[in-house]
Amino acid sequence: MALSKMWVFTYVELESLLWHVTSCVFTVETVGERNSTALSFNLLFDSREKEGSFAHLPAPQVSEWRDPHPSRMQMPQGNPLLLSYTLQELLARDTVQVELIPEKKGLFLKHVEYEVSSQRFRSSVYRRYNDFVVFHEMLLQKFPYRMVPALPPKRVLGADREFIEARRRALRRFINLVARHPPFSEDVALRLFLSFSGPDVQNKLKESAQCVGDEFMSCKLAPRAKDFLPADIQTQFAVSRELIRNIYNSFHKLRDRAERIASRAIDNAADLLIFGKELSALGSDTTPLPSWATLHSSTWGSLKQALKGLSVEFALLADKAAQQGKQEENDVVEKLNLFLDLLQSYKDLCERHEKGVLHKHQRALHKYSLMKRQMMSATVQSREPDSVEQLESRIVEQENAIQTMELRGYFSLYCLHQEMQLVHVYLPLTSHILGAFVNSQIQGHKEMSKVWNDLKPKLNCLFAGPSGSPTPPRLPQDGVSPR
Repeated sequence: MALSKMWVFTYVELESLLWHVTSCVFTVETVGERNSTALSFNLLFDSREKEGSFAHLPAPQVSEWRDPHPSRMQMPQGNPLLLSYTLQELLARDTVQVELIPEKKGLFLKHVEYEVSSQRFRSSVYRRYNDFVVFHEMLLQKFPYRMVPALPPKRVLGADREFIEARRRALRRFINLVARHPPFSEDVALRLFLSFSGPDVQNKLKESAQCVGDEFMSCKLAPRAKDFLPADIQTQFAVSRELIRNIYNSFHKLRDRAERIASRAIDNAADLLIFGKELSALGSDTTPLPSWATLHSSTWGSLKQALKGLSVEFALLADKAAQQGKQEENDVVEKLNLFLDLLQSYKDLCERHEKGVLHKHQRALHKYSLMKRQMMSATVQSREPDSVEQLESRIVEQENAIQTMELRGYFSLYCLHQEMQLVHVYLPLTSHILGAFVNSQIQGHKEMSKVWNDLKPKLNCLFAGPSGSPTPPRLPQDGVSPR
């Protein structure tokens, strides 16, 4: 077979493609011998890749391809694998608020809308849950090797206010993690989602992904990712995965306890409020008492007046307890949930790496071995030359696909290494959470202690003796007295 017959593209076409696509290896082979020549060409959109998770992404045409982020594509100085971000730098990238707006009636069912406000873009747009779903899908398509936080579940029939509020909080955590993630924060999809105020943001998001491949295709470092990885990257990956699993389990328990503490404060507030109302109801009772019961004493009347006045202090105590519970929900529980969402996204990324990249690579190798056997069998049986040439061509294509998957595997490990560093950047958030919890407890106890101390003098009239002087109650002589 002549060498020219093995070329899929002419030299001019290859030269044009090399300016735009920089990942994989195109192999030139002859019948007698195979000489691998490292040419930069991507086979992501061949028929076999389209069977995978990127099937709905259109293959870029040479004339249509464009570089979406020229600044991000520049070759960094030093070792690009190592990140130098701090927690404050990530938090300062953006703060996004997600608030509920009044429900609107559709043709059949009501739907919930959210007002999404970004400090960075100085924008405020309205989004529905399905808009978040499309945005999430675009992120997974463009950044399959990065930590993409999961979305909360879709609304179920009969969803109550508690469910809707929990989902709003989860959507806020999702969009803030995305807005502060270095690669995501520079992507056009995020800008569209946070600032586009047109009628159909979903189509805009889908259009932005057309003719643009995933991060592997747009990153110049992708074909050389292996060069930056440490020699024991597989060991480090296994250790990091186990570490994240342990940290996640511990933080999950901390979150559960923090939720119970905040819930108890809110329940305590409700109990204090009811306690005060019952005292007020007792003091407001107008049922007359017979003279033989009172013995012409005004004790009950004075006692009722005092009980009625105590409801104000108990209402204030209830308000302080409720404030403490709400503050701990926002400053402690929500931040723990944010960190748990981040850890879960790393766990999900590890699963995608194993079940996606590695599984595809194994399937490609299995297919390649079958083709080799067929080739040997065809050679032995001396089949038609055309059928042998077709089989050789298929083997070449499969070799190229395997090389592409190997490069993607190394790039996936490269990204996993960086994502693990981002998780560690977020670890100091633990001190912020503990500080917020301690301050909430100190402030809450301090404010409630002041109200209790103000309440104590008002109890003296409850213990007035025959002479009108305060007489504190004595402990019962039952042999058990609290210390």
